[in-house]
Amino acid sequence: MTITSDRKFPKAKSDSFTLVELLVVISIIGLLAGLGLPAISGAMQAGKKAEVSAMAESIKTAVNAFYAEYSAYPSNSSGKTDADFLALMSTTNTNGASAQNTRGIAFLEVPPKFTNSSLGLVTPSGFYKTQSNFFLAIDTNGTGVLTNKVGSSNYVVASSVAVWVVDPKNSNKPVGTFK
Repeated sequence: MTITSDRKFPKAKSDSFTLVELLVVISIIGLLAGLGLPAISGAMQAGKKAEVSAMAESIKTAVNAFYAEYSAYPSNSSGKTDADFLALMSTTNTNGASAQNTRGIAFLEVPPKFTNSSLGLVTPSGFYKTQSNFFLAIDTNGTGVLTNKVGSSNYVVASSVAVWVVDPKNSNKPVGTFK
């Protein structure tokens, strides 16, 4: 017995994608993007820390170069890289108006993102919610050892100059020249 029908069956599968296939692909892409964003954010924060640490090292090198030139460290009563410190270390003083930098030597080249007209030498935007000065400790006693307090922790550094900022994620941890 043969069964026949007047119904027409659809052809085999067409060349286009079905709605279900498209939804699966879109959901996989969304899942991968959701997993990747925290990793990208962490990498960006680590990059900012490295940038700030490199600037702290540059400040330390500039202070040591000042010492090599004048046989004395620059006076810094605030303990921060304020506007006076920035003017002393980074501008060429051709008229000799600075009592400390009489030769007018620019010891430090500072990228614009590390400067603030009222604060001086600061962390770049995005490292903290607001820009903040670097802390600066100089061993004026000549012992070669500095003890610096960061949050509730004390750090002993075998160095004549230390430059740091407080880690934005951990208030007891420094980011800078503590080695």
